Parts: sequence; C-alpha cells; structure tokens
Amino acid sequence: MIRAGNEDNFHAAADAAGGIFIVADGMGGHAAGEVASEMAVEILRDQLSSLRDLHDRGAAERVMNALRGANLAIYNRTVTETDKQGMGTTASVLIIAGRRYLIGQVGDSRVYLLRDGQLRQLTKDHSYVQEQVDAGFLTPEQARYHPYSNVITRCVGASDDVEPDTFAGETRAGDTFLVASDGLTGMVDDRRLQQLLLSRAEVPRIVDSLIAEANGRGGLDNITAIVVNVRSVDADPQTEARTVEAPAYRPRD
Repeated sequence: MIRAGNEDNFHAAADAAGGIFIVADGMGGHAAGEVASEMAVEILRDQLSSLRDLHDRGAAERVMNALRGANLAIYNRTVTETDKQGMGTTASVLIIAGRRYLIGQVGDSRVYLLRDGQLRQLTKDHSYVQEQVDAGFLTPEQARYHPYSNVITRCVGASDDVEPDTFAGETRAGDTFLVASDGLTGMVDDRRLQQLLLSRAEVPRIVDSLIAEANGRGGLDNITAIVVNVRSVDADPQTEARTVEAPAYRPRD
C-alpha cells in the first residue's frame, strides 16, 4: 500500500474586523477525500466570511446551517458519483470578530485556545475513543494510544444530515488559537503543543515548529495547522497557516 496525496484543506483570512479560519481533513479513496475537504472549505468560506456580529443569537445557527449545507452538498456527490462513495471530511471553523469567537465543529480536527500560559481544547472530538472516555471506559491517555483512536463518529458528507457542535466565548488580547487536523494532534500531545505555542518566536516560526515536531515523531498523516495570535481585540490577528502532505510510504510486510 502506498499513501500519497493531501486530503487536508484549509482557509485562513484576517483583517481589522476579525477573521475566519477553517481546517478540513478528508477521507475516501481515489482522491475523494481531497474533493470532500475542498468542498467543505469552499462552502464554509463563502457562507461565513461575512459573519461579523457574533453577539447575534442567530450567529451559531448560521454556522450550523453552513456546516449542514456543506454536508448535504458532499453527500449528494456520493450518491450521484460512484467514485465518490464513502467520501467525507472533518470540519472545524473558527470565526473571530471583535471581542468574540465562535466555533463550528464536526469530526476530530480541533480548536485550542492558549490563554494565560494554559492550553485548553475548545472543541470535543466526535470519535469512538472520546465516547469511551466520556462513558468512563477509557482514560484520555488510553484513548490516545487506542487502536480505534482514528475512528470518528460524525463527519461532513456521510449521510444526508449532520449535527454540528458550536462553541463561543470572549477573546482577549494575547490569546492564541490553534486550529489543526489530527495529523498534528494525533502525534503531538497537549503538553508539548502548549510548550511550542508558548514560544516567543513569531507565528510563522511557531507553525514550522509544530509541523517539525509532528514529523519528528513519525507523522505519516497530512498535517495542517493554523495559529492565530490576537494581539489586540481592535487589530488584525497575526496568523499563519500551513499544510504538509504526508510522505508516501510502504508498510512493512
């Protein structure tokens, strides 16, 4: 078996009013995963880039509807195109506007917040092992190394409907957000992520170090990381996004 190609897609755009940051990690054979993740990013970008009033009670519903719209568009292609059957994607979207952030989530890509020196995962994985942790059958450490750690329970495009999660909160000057696929978070634990994000380096250098750390630990999946530093709630966030294609590999016989 040879693994090649990049099934991750992302979008990152920021201005003085805020920004939108999206990571999608696709799945499905014959490059279908790449199609699914690209579709999700394009639809979310087009529908949510103009969302700026996060105090509006309808903002979270708008994010959920955008994710549902992406889900239906991808699902319809799996129905009409035989080579796209089984394709889907995770999707994590972070919107920052003024003093608020809003997150939409399906799958196991993640959004983190580093504040006051402490890293916190804002999203919850839609995965088999997370369900086992929630039920008390696994510890987080056991879940990390479980053989089913990559099995997700929700994705965009698997059926004609999906139930996204949303998360919202206040932003503060000095906050740093990380949006990443499991190519990063599956290889680098939260403690090490925190150490790297606490670096005094510029944001592009931090992204380089995150990707290097995942590769140094034997990363064989595509790695996507977006780092967003909120320097001031009234200024452009400093942001850097990168995706790295997994190297082709052959498992040992």
